[in-house]
Amino acid sequence: MTLRSWLYVPGHRADRVAKALAAGADAVVVDLEDAVPPDQKAAARETALRLAAKGPHDRPLWVRVNDPAGPWGEDDVDALAGLSLAGLRVPRCEDPGLVREVATRAGLPLQLLLESAAGLARAAELATAHPLVAGLGLGEADLSADLRVTGDDGLAWARGWVVVAARAAGLPSPVQSVYTDVADLDGLRASTERARATGFVGRSVVHPRQIPVVHEVFTPTAAEVAAARAVLSAAARAEEAGEVAVLDADGRFVDPAVVRRARLVLDLTDPSEPPTGGTS
Repeated sequence: MTLRSWLYVPGHRADRVAKALAAGADAVVVDLEDAVPPDQKAAARETALRLAAKGPHDRPLWVRVNDPAGPWGEDDVDALAGLSLAGLRVPRCEDPGLVREVATRAGLPLQLLLESAAGLARAAELATAHPLVAGLGLGEADLSADLRVTGDDGLAWARGWVVVAARAAGLPSPVQSVYTDVADLDGLRASTERARATGFVGRSVVHPRQIPVVHEVFTPTAAEVAAARAVLSAAARAEEAGEVAVLDADGRFVDPAVVRRARLVLDLTDPSEPPTGGTS
């Protein structure tokens, strides 16, 4: 199953971590970075270590480490290396060489967050920097500041570019960045619908109340599921007849590209399936 929601929780708040694991998100991200005060960095890291020791959990558990080039990130990577985690989210990625170093030391899948013009410009290089790179995403608040854009529309091209860079590298479709106005669920819905339409599959969230909206947007409707199953049935008939393309019962042209899209729809369909695998 493709993961739809990724709930951030500050690592130094053990009470919130326990609640986050039970909040219904498809994945939980323990944050050691932006949400944690400098004097609580060590405590947040200890929380992540305790959770890893209790694994495996019933949903993927990721940790967003501090910037590996900064004062806490190197210690985060070394402490978490090889533990029972789904992987690490790595912020402020700009240097493919540093990504390779982190991957080698951590031995865990990495999701790379692009939060600057320099990182965005090297997205394709970063995506292919190491076999353990498992995904790309944007940290939109930092990126907006660095690019000096004054509105959401100013990030449209950046979102398109990270989708292209991820897919060109054979990575999963990106996870949309957080929507920071927690009270504005209508705005969250509209933003998430745009994200789905433009190639994102899933979204990071910062509060449990955002989870149902994100799940609803990224879960295909009954009509979409029925259409996808019809496509796969038509494709199976075409294969039996030695063809790679066919018109289905409704006169729609079904070829391998249409089949791939149908499979993605079905991959997003059943939230009861235990989520597996895999940004700000």
